[in-house]
Amino acid sequence: MNQNTLFQPYDLGPLRLANRIVMAPLTRNRAAEGLVPGPHAAEYYAQRATAGLIIAEATQISAQAQGYQDTPGVYTPEQIAGWRKVTDAVHAKGGRIFLQLWHVGRVSHVDVQPGGAAPVAPSAIAAETKTFVNGGFVETSTPRALRLDEIPGIVDDFRQAAANAIEAGFDGVEIHGANGYLLDQFAKDGANKRTDAYGGSVENRARLMLEVAQAVVAEIGADRTGIRLSPVSPAGGVSCSDPQPQFDHIVDGVEALGLVYIHVVEGATGGPRDVAPFDFDSLRQRFSRTYIANNGYDLDLATKRLEEDKADLFAFGRPYIANPDLVARMKAGAPLTKPDESTMYGGGAEGYVDYPPMDATADQA
Repeated sequence: MNQNTLFQPYDLGPLRLANRIVMAPLTRNRAAEGLVPGPHAAEYYAQRATAGLIIAEATQISAQAQGYQDTPGVYTPEQIAGWRKVTDAVHAKGGRIFLQLWHVGRVSHVDVQPGGAAPVAPSAIAAETKTFVNGGFVETSTPRALRLDEIPGIVDDFRQAAANAIEAGFDGVEIHGANGYLLDQFAKDGANKRTDAYGGSVENRARLMLEVAQAVVAEIGADRTGIRLSPVSPAGGVSCSDPQPQFDHIVDGVEALGLVYIHVVEGATGGPRDVAPFDFDSLRQRFSRTYIANNGYDLDLATKRLEEDKADLFAFGRPYIANPDLVARMKAGAPLTKPDESTMYGGGAEGYVDYPPMDATADQA
């Protein structure tokens, strides 16, 4: 048996996780009518329930929060009921599952916005990236700047979505503060040119993210609340002229609120880990609870970083698409299946729930 402590149980707040391996949130664009989780979603997540923790795919907190076609929401009774099928299936397999709460901000298109309205953002600056609508990738639409009087509504949408997630049976939620979406846009000065209380200084640009975290904690408790951050990732076309003090301040803020974890994209999302200078150990040292490391990890790197006490849990994204039994494969040293790029987004069961587990011979290796 592999004695690597990566495979040993871990206590995430009050939750006992079976191991230190996390399934990262993965957008698959398979929501059904009404943006309800699709008919195969419960099977998909249950297949992967041997992960210590599943963080379910990014999920809209409101109709305005949508940026891509066929991504699920958690703001209607039908969506909540659809997610309950998923959480019941995962819990029946002994798994733990959080829901990632998402507002895309400017990474959207008028064709998925209510009434064909412009997307919203901290400032009226286009994202210079693409989104997936009408069956293909298109340039995002130019956003409008949120009015000051609209911002409390955004905070409340996150709060209500967190309550809805708990109603749907999730063990907790992850606030999506990363990858160029709305909260990340406010935090980074390349996207945020505001001159009011939500722009300019480090403190002002962190304000919305911390107000959201505070509201979610007040609603469902700190032990059920995590946050994802990507200090230097250029995803979504965002940039930050001096990310270290910005994200040190944000982590100090969520530390004070008692969040159960920070989930940190180390480098460029899905790209180089050394995309820009940044001291990730500073975030680790500032945060007294669980640090989830993400980006470019394999078994060897995760094991090394765990031995060095650089992180507590390790998130794996793309490997989980084609390897529902990723934990068993890693424990056995078995090869990983590569995902079929053509079935990554949209569609039905193919490329979603039809990836087989490793054979019995490999299982016994």
